[in-house]
Amino acid sequence: MPSNSPLARVKEEFGGKDKLVDKLVGLVDVGESSKDELRKRLLGAANSKLLRLHIVATKVKEQGGHDKLAAAAATGVGHGKDKDYVSKLESFSNGRLVDLLEAGERRAKRKAGAAASAVAAKSAAPKAKKPPAEAKAKAKPKAKAPAAKRAKSSARK
Repeated sequence: MPSNSPLARVKEEFGGKDKLVDKLVGLVDVGESSKDELRKRLLGAANSKLLRLHIVATKVKEQGGHDKLAAAAATGVGHGKDKDYVSKLESFSNGRLVDLLEAGERRAKRKAGAAASAVAAKSAAPKAKKPPAEAKAKAKPKAKAPAAKRAKSSARK
């Protein structure tokens, strides 16, 4: 199934680039510039970048701000109690923190799936093991390659 182009996604999800930019102006912290300047800059940006900005801005708003996003990302990675690590994460950009948070969520999901499969494997009937004598009989004998190499090298001289 092919994915839609960024332009198609913008039109489908937001109804056009203008409406997406209006939502972003409301979500993103303006800083020193005015909202009109920000809107003008965002209208000149690529659709894929606008989609990424919208995803990041909504995640930041869901978490409750940059500081809480950094704390959630540290918890997701497994360093939630490490104050120095959390303070270092606070210096990261919102986009990078969102990526860390998603990576932590994927890791937790994978661990939960692995734990469930391990429980299922233990509950399954154990397979019968072969006696060690049969295993040794099936083992291949080691090849004597180094001796063969010596014979060839002495024949060349």
